[in-house]
Amino acid sequence: MSENTQAEGGFLNDAEAIWRAAIAAVEPERLVRESVVREDNLVRIKGTTFDLAGFEKVFLVAFGKAAAAMAGALAAILGERLTSGLVVVPGPGVKTVPKLETIEASHPIPDARSVEAARRALEITGKAGEKDLVFVCISGGGSSLLTLPAEGITLEKKRRLTHDLLRAGATVDELNTVRKHLSAIKGGRLAKAAFPATVVTLVLSDVVGDDLGTIASGPTHWDVSTFADARGVLERYGFWDSAPALVRARLEEGSRGEIEETLKEGDPVFARAHAFVVGDNMTALRAAKHEADKRGFDTAFLSSSDTGEARKVAANYAAFLAEMACSAASLPRPLCLLAGGELTVTVKGRGRGGRNTEFVLASVVEMAKNNLEGLDWLILSLGTDGIDGPTDAAGAWADASTAGCARAMRLDPAAYLDDNDSYSFFKQTGYLIVTGPTGTNVMDLRVFLLRAA
Repeated sequence: MSENTQAEGGFLNDAEAIWRAAIAAVEPERLVRESVVREDNLVRIKGTTFDLAGFEKVFLVAFGKAAAAMAGALAAILGERLTSGLVVVPGPGVKTVPKLETIEASHPIPDARSVEAARRALEITGKAGEKDLVFVCISGGGSSLLTLPAEGITLEKKRRLTHDLLRAGATVDELNTVRKHLSAIKGGRLAKAAFPATVVTLVLSDVVGDDLGTIASGPTHWDVSTFADARGVLERYGFWDSAPALVRARLEEGSRGEIEETLKEGDPVFARAHAFVVGDNMTALRAAKHEADKRGFDTAFLSSSDTGEARKVAANYAAFLAEMACSAASLPRPLCLLAGGELTVTVKGRGRGGRNTEFVLASVVEMAKNNLEGLDWLILSLGTDGIDGPTDAAGAWADASTAGCARAMRLDPAAYLDDNDSYSFFKQTGYLIVTGPTGTNVMDLRVFLLRAA
């Protein structure tokens, strides 16, 4: 789980078993097999039935961190009825799927391969006719992996804006609002390319609330945001005046109605479009709760929709845990509190880290401000995709001994936090969680374990 050399046991073993159970529950192949059932020509997906006998050709386009696994499972179910398709993945080493072309693209910042992938996706779906069926598998990272800048907008301009918004702490919804209005494939435009074919989208959700218009920037779903909203995001983060002239011009023209908006609810394209969420953050949290219950914890959900600045959320949770300290001594069983969602980090320092390691480091700082004598605790936060910002860690953990370990090493947690250098802090103290890419993504998982010392 980590590089810490202290004896394994107690909360640490429990915490690892809990997060591993959560990630296993959102393994993409498993989720697709559980959600899609075929009997002869009938394919049932969460109560809706599609008769393959009524379609001439069946195409499959998958993109995102879970694309290969989702496509592989679905292709196996479709078997001989699958005509062809495309899988877009974030890196090498993935298993190819028979009948499907594979393209490796870039995440979280798109590259030329992302543009090639988007063009191929439009070509493939554009071949579909009224009597054809198009399956689309979407998972986290899809916005970057499938990128096609609108006319007049260069890839480099989109890359720069994406980079700046990420560092400024923009939410996924804000980031994708801008992406959709600078794109030729997002905001329902992939579904438009496939029309009048029937489109069935399977989604592994990586956004709060499972908003289908936000996940991967909604290529097969209608969009509620507007050009004016996209401009508002850039103004909010101070990037409007410095944005490229062609970007400003497009958003201004779109706001005046001179450029066609993203597709909206009620568009005829969506009369033949269906979407199903096969897994999300609550799927992982329920599995985590099941494992914690088995291990004798009194378990409760706090939230599956954490958003906001990581250090601010950490301060709120630390204050909550401090209040719980008084009652922990009287509880018959240790507590396990679970939360999920996706936080943000506004980068002002020169260090390395991600939203999860920053959250845990901020928790260490905040917990030290409270009198928690007599309370044994552990806090853990990790990305279910195994990737926390620009690092090789999934996240980190800390317990009541972390501050003392830091002092012994002459490390100041607050100074590392001020420099956004949470990765370096936990690398030195040995509290990193390193899993490697998990092949799935349902946002982040937070585990809080408490008991009387």
